[in-house]
Amino acid sequence: MTVIDSHTPVGQDTLGTDQGLRLSEAGARDFWALLKPRVMSLVIFTAFAGLILAPGHINPVLAVVSVLCIAVGAGASGALNMWYDADIDAVMTRTAKRPIPAGRITLDEAFAFGITLSVFSVVILGLAVNLVAAALLAFTIFFYVVVYTMWLKRSTPQNIVIGGASGAFPPMIGWACVTGDVSLDSIILFLIIFLWTPAHFWALALFKMRDYGSVGVPMMPNVRGERTTKIQMLFYAVTTAVSAVAPTLTGLAGYGYGLFSGILSLIFVYYSLTVLRMPDGDEKMTPAKKMFAYSIFYLFAIFSALLVDHYATGIANLFGALV
Repeated sequence: MTVIDSHTPVGQDTLGTDQGLRLSEAGARDFWALLKPRVMSLVIFTAFAGLILAPGHINPVLAVVSVLCIAVGAGASGALNMWYDADIDAVMTRTAKRPIPAGRITLDEAFAFGITLSVFSVVILGLAVNLVAAALLAFTIFFYVVVYTMWLKRSTPQNIVIGGASGAFPPMIGWACVTGDVSLDSIILFLIIFLWTPAHFWALALFKMRDYGSVGVPMMPNVRGERTTKIQMLFYAVTTAVSAVAPTLTGLAGYGYGLFSGILSLIFVYYSLTVLRMPDGDEKMTPAKKMFAYSIFYLFAIFSALLVDHYATGIANLFGALV
């Protein structure tokens, strides 16, 4: 088993000491991959949801600028994450084909790209929209790159629990773009993603245990064992279900949303129970793979339902006023 020490300088060991010193011949597609577009799509969608659900009005042009800045900030975080994690990405089968370990982009280029986009996204959001949203975006980038990537990821099995906060901020930032503040409802949107993240990511960690073990990243299944991980996944699935229904209790969404989200959440909990019943050491890990796939659909469906409920309520109110 190859173990990458947490103090190994980035760009050395598996990548070679001169990787960051040469110029690459990277194309636009390589830099796009550096932004983690799949993750960015989730960020864009949840940020957009937060912006739409927030009370008040924002100029459509500023709304587009807001979402673009949040997206660019998320992409910048992804680029800096790949820059710092290039040593372990080169070893893991899941990440070995990323632009840096594959040799298509150098470390220096990735770092400069990530820093430039980070500064650009925060400054533009602050100047064009408001300082609260910009401050939240800056903190999100800092939290993901420094707190999660540089510190938590290689030091504690709770890495994804605490670090998951960075992925939960986008709807709160979108909300702040409209209102200029943080409210209970925006915190609930944050909590839905925050509590969803451990069950979602640990499902992946279960069937990628060998990958994480090969680079010494202390993921929960590798450090505490499969059984403990499965029990904690069930706990987070249940708390996610509660938070997903909470918008109905605060008045952010109606009873139709509450019923729909409740059904989706019960299915999410069911999948976590199938993982809990899965024998330790199961090589196929079929229940974990199914839960991982459903968890992605689940989060998109929850936020889609919030948007549908919001527009349906608006149309109903308009119709009632006309009548």
